[in-house]
Order: sequence, then C-alpha cells, then structure tokens
Amino acid sequence: MTKLYADGAQILAVAPMMDWTDRCCRYFHRQLSHDALLYTEMVVADAIIHGARDRLLGFDDCEHPVALQLGGSDPAKLAEAARIGEAFGYDEINLNVGCPSDRVQSGTFGACLMKTPDLVAEGVAAMKAVVKVPVTVKCRIGVDDQDPETALDTLADAVFAAGADALWVHARKAWLEGLSPKENRDIPPLDYGRVYRLKARMPHRFIGINGGILTLDETRSHLDKVGGVMLGRAAYHTPAVLAGVDAMLRGEAADEFDFAALIETMADYAGRHIAAGGRLGHVTRHMVGMFHGLSGARRFRQILSTDANRPGAGPEVLRDAFAAVNLSRASEAA
Repeated sequence: MTKLYADGAQILAVAPMMDWTDRCCRYFHRQLSHDALLYTEMVVADAIIHGARDRLLGFDDCEHPVALQLGGSDPAKLAEAARIGEAFGYDEINLNVGCPSDRVQSGTFGACLMKTPDLVAEGVAAMKAVVKVPVTVKCRIGVDDQDPETALDTLADAVFAAGADALWVHARKAWLEGLSPKENRDIPPLDYGRVYRLKARMPHRFIGINGGILTLDETRSHLDKVGGVMLGRAAYHTPAVLAGVDAMLRGEAADEFDFAALIETMADYAGRHIAAGGRLGHVTRHMVGMFHGLSGARRFRQILSTDANRPGAGPEVLRDAFAAVNLSRASEAA
C-alpha cells in the first residue's frame, strides 16, 4: 500500500463529480491545494478499454496525487481498465458503487451494486491482482429499502476481505427509483453516525466520509472520527475552501493565499489549453465561484460566464475578471 492510505493517514479529497472534475478542473484545484487527493470523473471501464485513452485519461503531472474512478461491474474489464489507468500514472483506482443515475443503472454499475456486494468484491480482487497502486471503493450507506446497518457492513466486509485499501462512504442512501440523481444528492437524509459506527467497528481500516460537508471546520470535526473527508459541491462551487486544506492537514495556521499568482498561473494554463485546440471556457467554467462572498464576485462570475465563452476569447478575459474583485472587502451581494 502506498503512503496515501498508510496507518494514521488523514486525507482531504475532492470528490469525483460527473461533468465537473475533468482535467482542467483538477489542474485548477491543484493550484489551491498541494495535498488534497483529486479524483477524476467516473470513467466507464469499457470506454477505457475501447475508447480514446489519451482523451479520457490524460492529465497534468501537477495533479498528483490523483485517483481514477472507474464505472463497471465486470471484474475482467475492471481489471483491464485498472491496469491501463495505472500505466497512465494514476495514484489510485477507485470503483464507483454510489452513482444513482438511470444511465449508470442500465449498465449494472454504480449504486445498484450495493445490492451485489460479492460482485463488488470480485471486481476489487481482480483489480488488486493486476495493479500495485491502492484500489478503493466509493459507496452509499445503502439503496432503496436496504437497512444501512446491514448493507454497509456487508459491503465493507466484502471489499476489505477482497483487498480494498479504503472505503469512501457518501453518508446517504440512494433511491434508485423515484428520485433523480440531483434529488439523490439532497433528499435522502445524511447519516454521518452510520459512517462513524463503521469506522468504530473497523478501527484499522481506512474509512472516509462524504456528503454535505461545506467547511474546513466541519472537516476537522469529521477527521476526529474517520480517516478522510471528501468535499464535493463545496469544493466546486466555493473552491477557495481548498486554499486552507494544506495548513489544516498539517496542523498549521494558514498563510494568506496569493490569488493574483493563481490567476496568472491559470491564465498561462488557459493559453496552453487554447493553443492545443481547447477553449477558454473549458478552463474558466470551473472558476466562477472562486471569489464567492467578496466584493466584485458577481462581476467576476458574469465575465467568466459570458466573455470567456465568446469565439476567440483568450486568457486576458480571466485577468479582466479578476480586476473586478476586491480581495479585502466582503459583499452580501456577491
């Protein structure tokens, strides 16, 4: 096992989020935190095996530590995709057992796999047999009418017996019928206590928690009880929260973050992305919430939402947007 999940390790991760945590997003998040563990969007194993691998799996070296999240249920295909992912340089392979979308269910993977823990364990074992990096699982506490006390224990026992290095738990049920994927992120109630009980039952296993965590103060509280915290929408919509992660994990006071330098770094990155055939909006769409709560944040969002998506837009748009922000002044209207 690598030092990622060494005994006593505490990890702050940015959750895998479909359509959001692409390589441009991860590059941006890495500029805010050196130590956070970053995850890709879920990538289907079949797509990796048969698709355009460079497009699906390519990433910048600065993104380390970075984990590849796989979607699938066929152990042989998961093993092959994991082998390919390790060869691309990923620091971890993670199996999605939590996504509730209809499209994912139709492929017999995601949250519906909570109902077949033995199959999940087979996938973990198959991946462990072919890679040296950690193999982990991200799940829910249960689905539909399952009893979370039984369902989560059963899954955890199965995947750890198969060799999993960590289990990340979104502390909500998923309702596979009757709720949309968006509703499944909000309506099922959070049950952090269920995840704490799992960790208490498995004190020597790495258990991480995810779901509804918004601040570093909340993160610290969770880290008193589990090994890791995974931020999702908070990291995406208010990414400045990540600027305090490294100091928190090291138990140090946070230095003042150099946002001007960040903007220059991202402008340079955007220039390279555009030169390679991309668009400015591919980069800036992940940055619109950067200055939430500060004077000028609304104007910053407006510029990135409009000017950055115009034909021919270049990095100067990002610099112009930043010029509207007053870093020393809060604004209720922001």
